[in-house]
Amino acid sequence: MNPKNSPPEWGTSIQPEMQVVIEKLVSLGGKPIETLDAAAARQQPTPTDAVVAIMKEHNIATPPSLCDMKDQQIPVTGGMTQVRIYTPKKGEAPFPVIVYYHGGGFVIADIDVYGASAQALCEQVGAIVVSVEYPKGPEHKFPAAHTVAFDAYQWVLKNVAAMQGDATKIALVGESAGGNLAANVSLMARDKAIQMPVFQVLVYPLANNDLNNESYVKYAAAKPLNKPMMEWFVKNALTSAAEAADPRISLVKANLKGLPKTLIIGAEIDPLQTEGKLLHDQLKAANVDTEYELYKGVTHEFFGMAAVVPQAKEAQVLAAKRLRVALGAHKTINA
Repeated sequence: MNPKNSPPEWGTSIQPEMQVVIEKLVSLGGKPIETLDAAAARQQPTPTDAVVAIMKEHNIATPPSLCDMKDQQIPVTGGMTQVRIYTPKKGEAPFPVIVYYHGGGFVIADIDVYGASAQALCEQVGAIVVSVEYPKGPEHKFPAAHTVAFDAYQWVLKNVAAMQGDATKIALVGESAGGNLAANVSLMARDKAIQMPVFQVLVYPLANNDLNNESYVKYAAAKPLNKPMMEWFVKNALTSAAEAADPRISLVKANLKGLPKTLIIGAEIDPLQTEGKLLHDQLKAANVDTEYELYKGVTHEFFGMAAVVPQAKEAQVLAAKRLRVALGAHKTINA
């Protein structure tokens, strides 16, 4: 798989496979998200669509799924939300459980778009994964997503036995806006004295409101996430720009003491790179056991692209390894 063009100006260090994905995404003809309303933005081609198209083009087969999948509606504040439960086909119950939160700036995307990440975690950790849908702005502004994310975590705690899960082995994983939600669920569990997750993986988490930091300046025009899009997300997800300083959005301003052991995965060519590293530093300062791994030459959204991007495979292996140790799930179901 070779890119058609020379590396883009906004990402001269881009890896060839990552560039192929970005070129394919551009070829799908999506309009700039920041020029659209939320309803139209949700209809645009996604990086996942690009990966699927590349797999088709290069005859890359999708391996048979090692997990069963079931959708369920669960009660949350304001009504119901959808969860997708991935259960290992092999292995012995009770399984450890991962509650997973997808990305999309609290405005776009859903559990379908991020299905590859959730499935990879189920297969590589040998855990039940509960992928959570949540309300989005501008229809449901902050803190609607945060409230429902925590409601879903509490639902999992109450229903873990019914899904063949082990109540003592629950971890959180989130990507981008979902990384923000995962960390917030840990914070809310701590503050409400509810059972804490044993581990959290935050993949390029949204963690600050400084849109002029180093990576925002350097990767302002990057794809698939750029500065104008982030400004658009702020406008659609929050009631006002000032709300972005809330410590639930700007996690680096929160009291992070007592959070579970954490792995933060960063992407180099990503406006959110700087704040992910800053969150790692702030967690360290709060005496949280935390690890930070930056993947070079890849962009925001790379984590779910293991079928075509080698660094995504590496990042998934690292996340799965740390989760298996934390959850006491030493065997993968595909080992």
